This record gives sequence, C-alpha cells and structure tokens, in this order.
Amino acid sequence: MPRMASLRLSIMATATLALGGCISFGEDPPPALLTLTPSVQIAEGAGPAGEASGVLTVRQPEVPGSLSVTRVPVQVDPSTIAYLKDAVWVDRPSKLFQNLLVTTIRERTGRLVLDDVESRAASESVLRGTLREFGYDARSGAVVVTYDAIRENGGKLQTRRFTARVPGVAAEAAPVGIALNDAANQVAIDVADWIGR
Repeated sequence: MPRMASLRLSIMATATLALGGCISFGEDPPPALLTLTPSVQIAEGAGPAGEASGVLTVRQPEVPGSLSVTRVPVQVDPSTIAYLKDAVWVDRPSKLFQNLLVTTIRERTGRLVLDDVESRAASESVLRGTLREFGYDARSGAVVVTYDAIRENGGKLQTRRFTARVPGVAAEAAPVGIALNDAANQVAIDVADWIGR
C-alpha cells in the first residue's frame, strides 16, 4: 500500500506541474500604476478656515463609459477606442482629477475647498462637471484632457470648457502618464484661476 500511495503522489505532482503552465490565476500586474501629482502641494500647518456655508465643494466629475475604468483610453479613429497597454491608473480618473482640483484650487486661491465626501454641510458654492477626455489621441500623437465645468454660486450657474493638449507623446505608458499629469495640472490651474478668491 505505501508503494501505491507513493505512486499516486508522484502522478499527482507530475500532473500539477504540467498544468502550471496552462493555468493563470489572474492577469499579470502592470509594471507600475499611474497617478496624478499636483504641481502645487498643500503646505504643512493650518489651512484655510471659515463658515461651512462658505466652503467650495468640488464634486467628482461625471465621465463617459471609456473613463469609468482605470485604463487609459486611446482614440484610434472617430468611432474606435482602445486601451493603452500597461497603462493603469491607481484609482478611477474621475477621483484622481477631483483630488487634483481640490488641492490646486485650495492652494492657488486660499479658499476653503473640500470634496463632496469631506463637505458634509450644504454649501452655496459648488464645482461640478464632466471629464470628457482624459486619454491619448493616436491620430495626433497627443494626450488630451477636457473638463466641462459647472460652477454654482448662490443659485447662479456658470459654465466653461477647459482643454489642455500635450503633443508629440509616444504611445507608451510612462510618457503618456507624464503628459496626462501635465495636461491635468494645466486644466486644474485654469479652473482655479476661473474660480478666483
């Protein structure tokens, strides 16, 4: 019996090794994850303070289906979208862009700015909108960030489109990630200047 048991174990081990090359327990992780880094950083120490009603609340932007994932979309032609190989965001683009807006507006304007999770009280000032483009255009070799902003202030509405392009970018994860970070920061700075103090 011990000899039979040993033979069975040997056969099972051989079968397991043979299957090892055929079975995958998920996709290989990307070499690195992309994120957005603000060009202006929040300084240490006390930040802006004020009444809850005076807070500017920045809501997470709406996005089209192509941006509701953590991949970087590539506009191949007017009707075809693919995703860039090995380019994966650490979080959804809408959340990363919201965080970038909060930090940039706070630092450039000195205002009390919170996201819609931090801001638990109703505020008269709200920034919302749609992140329409946040990817790579294969036709022009450029990254494009387009944000349609809606500003609510005391019952009044203002709208404006902000776009930034970085041309001459290779269709690879690292250069596209850097260029998207630059373009997103430019849009965030333009939005902050529009919001003002």
